[in-house]
Amino acid sequence: MLYLKNTALLTILLILLTHPLTVSGQQGQDNLIKIRTVVIDPGHGGSDPGAINRAKKLKEKDITLSVALKLGNLIKEKYPDIKVIYTRSSDKFIELNTRTAIANRNNADLFISIHVNSAKSTSARGTETWVMGAERTASNLEVCKTENSVITLEDDYSSKYEKFDPDKPESYIIFSLLQNTHLEQSLILSELVQKNLQNGPIVKNRGVKQGPFLVLWKATMPSILIELGFISNETDSRLLGNKYNHITFAKRIFTAFEQYKSQYERSTVTTQANGIRNDNETYYAVQLFAVKKRLGAGAAEFKRLKTEVFQEGSLYKYVTGRYGSENEAYSALPEIRKKFPDAFVVKIKNNKITK
Repeated sequence: MLYLKNTALLTILLILLTHPLTVSGQQGQDNLIKIRTVVIDPGHGGSDPGAINRAKKLKEKDITLSVALKLGNLIKEKYPDIKVIYTRSSDKFIELNTRTAIANRNNADLFISIHVNSAKSTSARGTETWVMGAERTASNLEVCKTENSVITLEDDYSSKYEKFDPDKPESYIIFSLLQNTHLEQSLILSELVQKNLQNGPIVKNRGVKQGPFLVLWKATMPSILIELGFISNETDSRLLGNKYNHITFAKRIFTAFEQYKSQYERSTVTTQANGIRNDNETYYAVQLFAVKKRLGAGAAEFKRLKTEVFQEGSLYKYVTGRYGSENEAYSALPEIRKKFPDAFVVKIKNNKITK
């Protein structure tokens, strides 16, 4: 009997030694789903003051820097394992393409750009959060043109931004052709930001919007642009100018970040636990669509294609194919688009859609 017990014990030890993932699987799983790097972008700076309220001696660049630094500190204090990077931490001018490049270079998981709004009408007030997309209305385009006009302060901006002219409507046509592969996650975070910002100090919620912002153009991760309020409005400018409110703005955004982080990481764990994805393979696929309700295995929506599903937040993303290279995936794309016109190529790494 003692011999059998020892044999059983030896067998267990051998299993543990030869299958280390059995005991460290949860830790390995944690390594896959953590938000590791956040880039915070205080809008404007240096020779570019941004929007100005001369009567109150307020400059957008000062407000955005103050709120951004406070937001970063909140993240670092609560989550010391998360790397927080600022596109600027002092009053200096940073080119728009450099801001996104900083996020891309550091493989950021989130890009948060903070701004203050302005309008010709002094009655306009409230907060709004933007994600990358084509302009929907004339008023949306005006906001984008104002923010994008910063590039005219840069040397040789026409070459840097592929002959883009922020004052010409035809320059914005290119954005209608772009596919934002991180749109769903960007929208989730944006909605959480707006939900929290409406708790004050500026309570008017102008909602989540899409627009062609150059600062979000080439970001390779979920990215948002927050407009904290209108410096041109009497009520908003008074609240924006109060430095005690800057920590409140930062706390509201931080709460949204925490909610997004919790939702994202929890949903990824659930996805893996349910067996939807369970490997560390890196490959390319074609994303067909994203829906809020998981579909049955034989659903007509799949049109007989073999699919895999990834859950991100409240969305289920369905992809097809496993291609060893990006070129292979793009070669398959035209045929797939005959059934799914909005399909696009994605990279899958460590159980996640990465682009």
